[in-house]
Amino acid sequence: MNYVATENAPKAIGPYAQAVKVNGLVYTSGQLPMTPDGLLVEGTIEEQTNQVFANLKAVLEEAGSSLGQVIKATVFIKDINQFAALNDVYAQHFGSHTPARSTVEVARLPKDASVEIEVIALSGE
Repeated sequence: MNYVATENAPKAIGPYAQAVKVNGLVYTSGQLPMTPDGLLVEGTIEEQTNQVFANLKAVLEEAGSSLGQVIKATVFIKDINQFAALNDVYAQHFGSHTPARSTVEVARLPKDASVEIEVIALSGE
């Protein structure tokens, strides 16, 4: 088991790793819409989702993977009424690649974010 850490995504805000690589897979922790220096991106669901994807890309790259190698995504959204807008941004980042996905509306996310996404990807090894 190898822990993944990059300065190009926000540091963990608790006792967990940005990602863990094990048996050819990368398991990311949920990424919030925070800049690498830890500031929450205020704004629309689209702006927050784009920052989440910037963080996921940075963590996956550090792990030797990419969005194109994601096999499962889990999306946590604060307001399911914003699902269509989130889904448009999600589709832009994944393009024609369509990993399995679950989407769950939650009452509250850390830092009062509107969205959090975690993924499982092939490690590219």
